[in-house]
Amino acid sequence: MNDILALPTGQLAAASLSLTQATESAPIAGHSIRSFLFARLLAAQEGCLDDAAYDEDLLFAACVLHDLGLGTLAPGAARFEVEGADLAAALLTKHGVAAADVDRVWEAIALHSSVGIADRRGLLTCLTHRGVFIDVGGYGGVADAQLLQVGAVYPRPVGNRFLQDAIVAHASRSAAAAPPYSIAAELLRQRRAEA
Repeated sequence: MNDILALPTGQLAAASLSLTQATESAPIAGHSIRSFLFARLLAAQEGCLDDAAYDEDLLFAACVLHDLGLGTLAPGAARFEVEGADLAAALLTKHGVAAADVDRVWEAIALHSSVGIADRRGLLTCLTHRGVFIDVGGYGGVADAQLLQVGAVYPRPVGNRFLQDAIVAHASRSAAAAPPYSIAAELLRQRRAEA
């Protein structure tokens, strides 16, 4: 990996990035790209790049598409994680990705916010989860110099309010979008308590 900022190329990568940038806010799309870069850095640091389970194209799709449920295509009828996973699966299927790989990406996206579960569901799901949480400040694992290098090209807004606002907006659309004890339900409860 010569350039830690290089993004994958190819039709699936281009379609994934295009869909993300067209349907999500710019801060969330940036978060999704940073999540991939951090996940790949983790894979490199932990010696996973040569692992048979490592697939950079699927990791890019899972990370870049993980918040589609917070974008304009999500109907708000289910958890944002599930709606995003469904939207991503439709894109991958349209691009001829094998059903087993579509399922792996679906799981990685559906479980990306599931602390204590995602890291037990295989390399793709674990790396997606950890990449996402490095960007929101929940986990370490990437050297400060690399964090700064990624942040210089893909700046991160201060705080997590942009994500929290999007999750709360989605959760407000239906009871099914914020089931009890989910991240969405907790953020919605906190926001209502502040009002």
